[in-house]
Amino acid sequence: MEKRRLGRSDLMVSSLCLGGNVFGWTADEATSFKVLDAYTDAGLNFIDTADVYSTWVPGHQGGESEAIIGKWMKARGNRDRLVIATKVGSEMGPGQKGLSKSYIRSAVEASLRRLQTDYIDLYQSHRDDLDTPQQETLGAYEELIRDGKVRAIGASNFTAERLRQALEISAELGLPRYESLQPKYNLSDRPEYEADLEPLCRREEIGVIPYYGLASGFLTGKYRSDADFGKSVRGGRMAAYLDDRGRRILAALDAVAARKNATPAPIALAWLMARPGITAPIASATSVDQIRDLVQATEVRLDNDDIQELDQASDPS
Repeated sequence: MEKRRLGRSDLMVSSLCLGGNVFGWTADEATSFKVLDAYTDAGLNFIDTADVYSTWVPGHQGGESEAIIGKWMKARGNRDRLVIATKVGSEMGPGQKGLSKSYIRSAVEASLRRLQTDYIDLYQSHRDDLDTPQQETLGAYEELIRDGKVRAIGASNFTAERLRQALEISAELGLPRYESLQPKYNLSDRPEYEADLEPLCRREEIGVIPYYGLASGFLTGKYRSDADFGKSVRGGRMAAYLDDRGRRILAALDAVAARKNATPAPIALAWLMARPGITAPIASATSVDQIRDLVQATEVRLDNDDIQELDQASDPS
């Protein structure tokens, strides 16, 4: 299976990243284990989660996804064959958020315990923290890397300006730099990333691992009318996508999928994989069948005509 270098780091990752946001939420532990097995059985190695998954579920405190992944890795004995990414900074509870040195030092220990591992391959700033100097955050990460608890760092949900500032601080002070960016980006959500973040990341060789690669499920083709919105817990978000442009995107996905003997989901992910600067889109799954569908994205090869058709249908202008 193809592996790609993440930024300028020594992390080699598969071209499709498995999102762990559903583990402990819409996928219970047993189902999560089956999904993780199917993903790694396909030869893929990159798994993304966050300490905050899934605080939004009544009765949850956060860390549920990390804990499931940790139990699975211990049961399978496969830690050394995986690239595990998690995040810090989103609110876990009163006074538990941000990117201060003291909070990062506390949060990383909690993540390591839940993941049942000695190190995190990619530790990401989940959200920017305007109240903490970036030098302090990057200095905290430097200590974690020196201590062997983190291999590389990344940013998520940063603006181009704040990411640029972080990179300048890293270069000036000899601190670790963000090797990856996790933005919201897919065929439907294009302008915010393409305007400023894309040129910055390509120029600075930042590995891009976009989340919502399937636009919360819209690009699977499952939601084609208002009546379809009740098909999942994410269905309520689909009204924002199902307009004239959204229908054009679905039609183009259907057309390319028919030519490639695939379904829309792997085509949407293959479009991301083919875009310069993208390392690995992130997609989640709640069943083995969904994993089989997503893995097709690593096997599909889009030609220039396919990409042009998808580009034109999804043109936001």
